[in-house]
Amino acid sequence: MNPNKLMSTMLVSSLLVGCGQQEKFPSIDVTYPETKKSDHVDEYWGEKVADPFRWLEDDYSEETKAWVEAQNKVTFGYLEQIPFREAIRQRLEQVWNYERISAPNTFGEYQYYYRNDGLQNQSVLYRKKGPEGEEELFLDPNKLSADGTTSLAGAAFTKDGSLFAYAVSVAGSDWRDIYVMDTDSKELKADKIEDAKFTGIAWKGNEGFFYSTYEKPGGSKLSALTNNHKLYYHQLGTDQSQDVLVFGDDNNPRRYVGASVTEDGKYLVITAANSTTGNELYIQDLSRAMSPIVPIVADMENTHYLIDHQDGELFIFTNLDAPNNRLVKTAISTLAADNWVDVIPETENVLSVSTGGGKLFASYLKDAITEVKQLAYDGKLERVVDLPGIGTAGGFSAKREETELYFSFTSYLTPGSIYTYDIASGAVALYNSPEVDFDPSLYESKQIFYTSKDGTQIPMIITHKKGLKMDGKNPTILYGYGGFGVSLTPSFSIANTVWLENGGVYAVPNLRGGGEYGEKWHLAGTKMKKQNVFDDFIAAGEYLIKEGYTSSDFLALRGGSNGGLLVGAVMTQRPELARVAFPAVGVLDMLRYHQFTAGAGWAYDYGTADDSEEMFRYLKGYSPLHNLKPGTAFPATLVTTADHDDRVVPAHSFKFASTLQEAHAGALPVLIRIETNAGHGAGKPTAMQIAEIADIFAFGLYNMGVGFQNR
Repeated sequence: MNPNKLMSTMLVSSLLVGCGQQEKFPSIDVTYPETKKSDHVDEYWGEKVADPFRWLEDDYSEETKAWVEAQNKVTFGYLEQIPFREAIRQRLEQVWNYERISAPNTFGEYQYYYRNDGLQNQSVLYRKKGPEGEEELFLDPNKLSADGTTSLAGAAFTKDGSLFAYAVSVAGSDWRDIYVMDTDSKELKADKIEDAKFTGIAWKGNEGFFYSTYEKPGGSKLSALTNNHKLYYHQLGTDQSQDVLVFGDDNNPRRYVGASVTEDGKYLVITAANSTTGNELYIQDLSRAMSPIVPIVADMENTHYLIDHQDGELFIFTNLDAPNNRLVKTAISTLAADNWVDVIPETENVLSVSTGGGKLFASYLKDAITEVKQLAYDGKLERVVDLPGIGTAGGFSAKREETELYFSFTSYLTPGSIYTYDIASGAVALYNSPEVDFDPSLYESKQIFYTSKDGTQIPMIITHKKGLKMDGKNPTILYGYGGFGVSLTPSFSIANTVWLENGGVYAVPNLRGGGEYGEKWHLAGTKMKKQNVFDDFIAAGEYLIKEGYTSSDFLALRGGSNGGLLVGAVMTQRPELARVAFPAVGVLDMLRYHQFTAGAGWAYDYGTADDSEEMFRYLKGYSPLHNLKPGTAFPATLVTTADHDDRVVPAHSFKFASTLQEAHAGALPVLIRIETNAGHGAGKPTAMQIAEIADIFAFGLYNMGVGFQNR
């Protein structure tokens, strides 16, 4: 019998140990809501698997809505009793209140840029005529909804700047509506595209634009499977019902279809994929009516993107025969890969490429740190870009005729700043640096390498106050992702400054499954090798404990989406490793993830329970939902999700939290915080972000027995 059912009330947070001293925080009573169980059972490869909380997958049902309300009532009732929760929120609000400005982009006679005064829920799009022109508000997303939950989710100007198309997301949904504005009058045109998803906006001159979407699914728009992505062309001045299907085949569906138009406007570029890795590549000559769509790459074995077209040659970024990527070129008349010629060959470091001012910019990751080189289109090195420091640089993109570009630079201790770069001379100058209430000279950030379970060396960057006492009592957040070839590079977080100034440690390992060392590193954390990712994360925690940064009583695990899976797997495999766990918007039901929205596209990384009996058993062996063993004392857990998350549907978190509350035998709280009117994370308003982070920090510190000192 579940021990929690023997007593309706738990006493939480008894004697807790603080930094260098003991603090006895008041106990907080928690009574978990009763969650109905059904007798639902699925059969996989002859094995029956119970799914008693399947009913929580119905995101539109009144029962699910009532469950969300009941869980939030308990969770917020708990959080409201943490005495320093409001002090953390106020401090976050204080440090967050600084002006943020994006790099400008020129369209027509105007420079356009985003600016946030500090606490605005959404950044505002402004423009001015030239650097010294008078600032003019162009579009304020904050006026699209009263609570700031409607956001811009994509935008594109025509080359002459006379027209502006922008996508709007409501409550964080991946479904977007597209509007068109005349930039001179700032009046909306009659054109409106409803329910586009996973889309860009690619203008064909001033005539119209290309966009991507799925047919509306049967059942829930937020959770039903979306499997057949299609590319459409919208002719300006016509109704959406007249839009032309450009690419898409019901007999050979692709899950992800994207489009762009080359800078010279001559070619439509189409990418098509069934997973998050590997894609087909096509082009269509827009200068000729009824021109066919021509394949460049007709399989999905590797990843390819068209970087540019110049003088009859295509420049293609690819990892074909190059796990760390390379740039090749080929003539329009000889598209086959056998004719490709290296422009930037593969090296030992992972490559990405951009263009600006008629030059190529090769950005390399060296142990997750950025290095950038400027090259001519023949591949000849012109210079190594002089970056402001050791960290992450991005941008390095401009139109062909421009003579300077803008790039961003950041690190764990350096707020994101913008620099100008003179393409002819290589001169770098500061364009904008935010004034943040944070003194980086008081902190240090260093990279170390630790050994994972199988002997692999894993890099990790650890950030904390200088002079940190290595007594094992420092509150520590271990943050990870480890999937889909995503690279975690150093970046500044204003929220983390509040954790750091309170004596906290922030550690980020570059786990396998990511892209920090190319496709081989990615593949080493996929499918039947996914356990490597969890082992890497566990070893990172053990390193921090062994070296005295922290101990299990002061360690928190944090990650979102695929990182939520990471936290869920590690807290079930090693529940004693950490005091606190924060699985956010996580993929937690590994047997059914591919049944929702575009989840089937993640199979390249995960595999599915339908693939084989071996794959089913491997997935079930680590699936967080299926490894919550009754009678286990789990870490204090705050699951976070949102009711409009149509990327990783909240049913993952709902079922996980219900099972966790039933299985948990410890004295620490296991709660779920469900944001309403929000999605997977993109476009989340500032006020909502601050409130959520305040709750996460408060929950973590309280359950570590660590107080909060507001400056």
